[in-house]
Amino acid sequence: MQELLFEASWEKALSTQDRQNIEDIFNETKHFSTSDLLFSTLRVAINHKEALLVTVLVHNFSNQLLTFNNAKVSYYIEGECIAERTFTLSALAIPSKVSMPWTFIFPKGNYIARPSYENGRLEI
Repeated sequence: MQELLFEASWEKALSTQDRQNIEDIFNETKHFSTSDLLFSTLRVAINHKEALLVTVLVHNFSNQLLTFNNAKVSYYIEGECIAERTFTLSALAIPSKVSMPWTFIFPKGNYIARPSYENGRLEI
């Protein structure tokens, strides 16, 4: 059965409202195991450094540890690749049958400017 875990820094920093939102989305999506990996979008924003922040719930439905070592991650909206970057994230190691929230940061210049970044999907 799928389990929800938070990386240590998330555990400390999450507000009660954000935690509840993540738990609600986890409960809605934890049975969508049509593939080994699924990203459920939680929030998309542009920060003060003009970086695109894509916060997702990463579902590892596989029987193996999921790591991000030189993993090319792309963000698509309506079939168009808006952002792409290669990530090596030593802090993000998701055990088998575990879901964990994470924010992927695409610095200014690594994404296409547009009026809205909503309704997109993250892919490896």
